Amino acid sequence: MANRCLLYYITDRSQFRGDEGARRSALVAKVAEAASAGVDYVQLREKDLSARELEILARDALAAAHNSAPLKTENRELRTRLLINSRTDVALAVGADGVHLRADDVAPPEVRQMLELYDRWPVAADHFLVAASCHTAANALRAASGKADFAVFAPVFGKSNAAGTQPTGLAGLREACRAEIPVLALGGITIENAASCLEAGAAGVAGIRLFQDNKIENVVRELRAL
Repeated sequence: MANRCLLYYITDRSQFRGDEGARRSALVAKVAEAASAGVDYVQLREKDLSARELEILARDALAAAHNSAPLKTENRELRTRLLINSRTDVALAVGADGVHLRADDVAPPEVRQMLELYDRWPVAADHFLVAASCHTAANALRAASGKADFAVFAPVFGKSNAAGTQPTGLAGLREACRAEIPVLALGGITIENAASCLEAGAAGVAGIRLFQDNKIENVVRELRAL
C-alpha cells in the first residue's frame, strides 16, 4: 500500500445535473468509471437517503464497480472496493467491502464486534474494511489503536463539513500521518498539491470533485505517476 498513491473517491450525487433518477444514474456511471480506471476505494456518501434507498443504490454501485473492474477477480484486494458511509448495517446487508465511520459514529472495535457476533455476513470479517474520518492527529492515533484499516484526514487545504473545523495544512497532515495506519489526505486536494500530501506522509488522497469533475482515467494516471 505504501508503494503507490492510494485513491479514494467520495460520491455526491447532488453535484450531478437532472432529477433524482438522473443523478443516481450518473453516480453509478461514475463509480463504474472509477473502477475501470483502477481507483482503490469508493465511498458511497449519500447520507440523505433512507436505509432502504441507500441499500438499493449501494447494490447498483457495487455491481457497477465489480463489473467494470479491469481485472475480473474474486480477490477483493485486486479490485475497487466500495465502502458505505456510516451505515454498517447497509454495508453488511449488500455485501459491500467495508464501512467509512464518521468522527461521531461508533468506534472501529464496535464494528469488529458486530462482525464477530454473526458468521453469515456476505463479507468475511477479515475482508471487511473499516475506515475512519479524522480531523486531528489524536483522532488518527485513536483510529489506529481501534484497529481501523486506514484513516481519512480532513480538511488539509479546503473546507470541511464539520462545524468549526479549519484546514490543518501540511503540518497537521504530517502529524496525523504518525499514526500506524495509512492516512489519506482530504480537503481541497488537487492534482497540483497531491504530491505535497504524499511528501508529508500520506498514503494517498481522497476527494469528491477531484474525481467527479474530471475524467477519472486522467486523474489516476497523473496521481499514480507521482
